[in-house]
Amino acid sequence: MTEAIPQKPVRRRGRIFPERTLPPQELTRRLAENEAFYQLCKVICERVRPEWIEPHYGWYIAVEPDSGDYFIDIDDIQAHKKALQKYPNAHHCVFCLNETGTTGTI
Repeated sequence: MTEAIPQKPVRRRGRIFPERTLPPQELTRRLAENEAFYQLCKVICERVRPEWIEPHYGWYIAVEPDSGDYFIDIDDIQAHKKALQKYPNAHHCVFCLNETGTTGTI
């Protein structure tokens, strides 16, 4: 008969890079900035959506909020690339041209 070999308990070691842990205040600040950026982009998207939803339903629109420009393409990656080509250092947001502005379901 074989005997069971005692195993050492697994020790949890924590984060791989604990120095990269953000404090809760920084996380809250970043979330607020992201939400404000999203709201700026959404205003532009809502303004142009009625014009483009009929001929390009299901396409994607990349919005750059500082200039108010937007780029439309059938593929979300191509819309993203168009925005990066004209504004390489700016942030932008990509929406779908449909009723909700998103794709997929949860």
